[in-house]
Amino acid sequence: MHMNVQAPVATNSTESAQPQASVVTVNEIDTSLLKRLREQTTASDASALFAAPRPYQLGIADVLQITVWDHPELAAALGAPAQAQLRPADAPAGFVIDQSGDIQFPYAGTLHVAGLRVEQVRDLLTRRLSNMFRNPQVTVRVASFRSSQVYVDGEVRAPGAQAINDVPMTLYEAISRAGGFTAAADESRMTLVRDGGRYLIDMAKMVSQRQNPASVMLKSGDLLRVSSRDENGVFVMGEVNRPTTAVPMKSGGLTLSDALSQAGSINVASANATQMYVIRNAMGDTAEVYHLDAQSPVAMVLANQFELKPKDVVYVDSTGLARFSRILSQLLPAINAGLTAAVVTK
Repeated sequence: MHMNVQAPVATNSTESAQPQASVVTVNEIDTSLLKRLREQTTASDASALFAAPRPYQLGIADVLQITVWDHPELAAALGAPAQAQLRPADAPAGFVIDQSGDIQFPYAGTLHVAGLRVEQVRDLLTRRLSNMFRNPQVTVRVASFRSSQVYVDGEVRAPGAQAINDVPMTLYEAISRAGGFTAAADESRMTLVRDGGRYLIDMAKMVSQRQNPASVMLKSGDLLRVSSRDENGVFVMGEVNRPTTAVPMKSGGLTLSDALSQAGSINVASANATQMYVIRNAMGDTAEVYHLDAQSPVAMVLANQFELKPKDVVYVDSTGLARFSRILSQLLPAINAGLTAAVVTK
């Protein structure tokens, strides 16, 4: 059930040219409304990020360690020992893939290795060195992964760049390497920026829809931001014991009863329990208003199932007696001041 509320429109010719006030629909919170809102819930768009793990492909700035067994003279080509690396950003000893995607190796010449897997580089080196050595035994490993990175920001314990290595960079892996979520993290509202596009990730919804968040694969250059629960709060005001900004749970959920609980419940002395409202999209073009009669026997059941959204406004109206009491408190000081002035004048 719902009703329409419309501001009055002037009837004179001057004011009639003004645009009429928009109609705001007040929806009653009942079981049919809850069912309709649940049906409107869309699936998480993170499904577009699902992909199968792929073997690591070498890229520019990666560092390779190459060993040719029984040929110690080739070890000098690796450069200085690893302990000479003074700063974390310095490349360790090894063969750095240059900007052209190439490396130089003795007796093998220039090899284009960018985009290849480690075993492909090993086979290529073995073929080249076979022209100089009999049955060469070659070992190739990545000494430092520096070509591909993802960036994790927001409510994680160690934000910053995370290098992609031979372990698939899933959503869980990226958060784990960043130290995990902080206590203020909203796990239901993460944002992934990729190639100019923006994807919203709701881990709680994915699990409820039987989608594994570990199937989300991150790519080089991705930016993952974990928002704070404080950014997605709900404003609770009116006749409550403690007007506040209610924050969602870690899973991102926040019901009407949760918000009222964080506000210390309604003020039984001044609140009109029949006039409880939720105002949604108040600053937008299409505001939505929901009404709940909290004196109804099933009110708390409905409030416990009504899911709030970020920036919703929960308002509890006052009783007529409370309004009259406030009017008196505003008038009485003025009356008392007038009486005092009259006495002084006399």
